Amino acid sequence: MSGSLDAMFQSVIWTVCYVSVLVGLSAYGIHRYCIIYLFLKNRKRPAQPVSAFKELPAVTVQLPVFNEFYVIRRLIESVRQLDYPKNLLQIQILDDSTDETCQIAEAETAKLLEEGFDVEYLHRDNREGFKAGALAAGMEKAKGEYIFILDADFVPAPDVLKKCIDFFTDEKVGMVQMRWGHLNRNYSLLTKVQAMFLDGHLLLEQTARSRSGRFFNFNGTAGIWRKSCIEDADGWHYDTLTEDLDLSYRAQMRGWKFVYLPDVIVPAELPVDMNGFKSQQHRWTKGSIQTCKKLLPEVWKAKLPLLIKLEATAHLTSNFGYLLLVMLCVLILPQSFAAKHGAMYSLLVDLPIFFATSVSIALFYLVGQMHQNPRGWWRDIWLMPFTLALATGMSVNNARGVIEAVLNRQSEFTRTPKYGIEMKPVNVRRVRYMPIKSLLPFIELLFALYFGYCVWNSAALGQWISVPFLLMFFGGFTYVAWKSVSFWLQQAGFGFMTRSNA
Repeated sequence: MSGSLDAMFQSVIWTVCYVSVLVGLSAYGIHRYCIIYLFLKNRKRPAQPVSAFKELPAVTVQLPVFNEFYVIRRLIESVRQLDYPKNLLQIQILDDSTDETCQIAEAETAKLLEEGFDVEYLHRDNREGFKAGALAAGMEKAKGEYIFILDADFVPAPDVLKKCIDFFTDEKVGMVQMRWGHLNRNYSLLTKVQAMFLDGHLLLEQTARSRSGRFFNFNGTAGIWRKSCIEDADGWHYDTLTEDLDLSYRAQMRGWKFVYLPDVIVPAELPVDMNGFKSQQHRWTKGSIQTCKKLLPEVWKAKLPLLIKLEATAHLTSNFGYLLLVMLCVLILPQSFAAKHGAMYSLLVDLPIFFATSVSIALFYLVGQMHQNPRGWWRDIWLMPFTLALATGMSVNNARGVIEAVLNRQSEFTRTPKYGIEMKPVNVRRVRYMPIKSLLPFIELLFALYFGYCVWNSAALGQWISVPFLLMFFGGFTYVAWKSVSFWLQQAGFGFMTRSNA
């Protein structure tokens, strides 16, 4: 009798923990539905400048770079082609590099000077403040009231400034953000799925927040700031890994308006190797939680509408979802051994949670693709299971970033390696910049083995409804772990990174 009661008690405990985690994930799923609603409701609301400048203002173009051997020439060439009066354009190459990038940048600077450009090459011997520190150093010498920031892998169209600058005729506008495009979207399965991830954020979330009057953030690049807005918001801070998100919230709390232009696209390069992608995602995840800890209390103290506070809370805490997802992964197996539940439990618990979590994610990315590519979106439907699987496989990597931020563990700003890749293959053994090695792939491999067992166990117990979802978890962790390890194997001489390499 005692053993039966103990088993029942343990079953109840596992079920309560499992459902609690799912309820937390469901809250973020419901928020996705809210974003979809706001996007569909406001997507046709025009973003138009209040007037046009009678005389174009001076603009400073800031190019923060660090060891960008493969893309620095392409970046500077794209800036050279900007259709804007030379006498109103200042170019700052903010270089923290420690390799041949310095020599290339200096040579390109000399060419620009010969062509009559107002260009300045600023090299720092230390990386104090990392990218934020470089931007702050450039601000001290910036001549323009408007500052156009471009990361090294971005390639703006010549008319981008003229398309955006008139929005600053509204004196309350502090920043104008363009949408990222993807130079190498079709390079591999990994880049195709990354593009789908980013399209969801850059098209749905940013448009929904901007057009509905909520706070949204500068994406770190491909945006123009009003210099006085940066100064009024206390400048660039170095205490988080997402200086762009940090400054965005501080500026908007000061009353500045931001404008998002989803139809003005500035293409950039997606990471082509899993380790580079993981490094980027870890930095973004950790930095967002650092910013959450720093600014969310200030948001709630500020005199802001309740809807803005609620959206800011969902935005700044959203990456806690990865921690919940890892907890869910751990709880799936014990829950499968818990007491069987009846039809009423499935109707009242399982079904609503399924629609709040899995369906919301799939619909979110589906709507993003339908509006990103209205004529051919259906051709990418086959990517949806891979997108969901990759999101799952990345959960350990991103949960680590969340935990590090919560525990105040400091780390450097780790750049994402860029190789100047669009469609051509690259010899991995000869690349200069390699992502940092870690033991994380082995943890991901253990999760893959764990879910392999979960698939077998569910099949043995006749829980066939669970098998497709468990296979998605198994596939996600297996793919992420394998791609993390295979890059190092390729560098050791086992092949090339090619377009066909998924």
